[in-house]
Amino acid sequence: MRKEEGELLGAEELLDEYADMVYRIAFVQMKQSSDADDIFQEVFLRLVEHIHTLKSKEHAKHWLIRVTINCCKKYFDTSWSKKRVGMDEYLLEQKTISQDENVENLLEACLSLGEDQRTVIHLFYFEGYSVREISQLLELSESAVKTRLSRARDALRLKMKGDFFE
Repeated sequence: MRKEEGELLGAEELLDEYADMVYRIAFVQMKQSSDADDIFQEVFLRLVEHIHTLKSKEHAKHWLIRVTINCCKKYFDTSWSKKRVGMDEYLLEQKTISQDENVENLLEACLSLGEDQRTVIHLFYFEGYSVREISQLLELSESAVKTRLSRARDALRLKMKGDFFE
């Protein structure tokens, strides 16, 4: 891949730039840090294999988001993931993300959303993508993205019952 100045852009530079974003997306999708770690590793192994196909830094960012989401979906289709019992609640109790109880409740509510709703909420609020950009990344219509965002917000409002909304 080439930088604007014509120098080669390497996987290590992309790892430094986008590692946090890829891990956050994987964690939101997988709900467990160990699974997110596996997805993270898989995504950057694929990056090393396909870096020659990436045209720009922005193209690489979109590619990483798409590959992360696809790896998560693929993981859910495996027989291993179907036979496991989730430890979501246990991990949320053991790993305190913030001392603020409202933030913990919001995180728990976000993690309890369905995959489609978690994805659009994360991309919109945490990664700062517009509805149009999310529709392109997820290969959905803009109205489908808006519908998912609206339903996710309604679900969060119900789950939070007054923590933030009253």
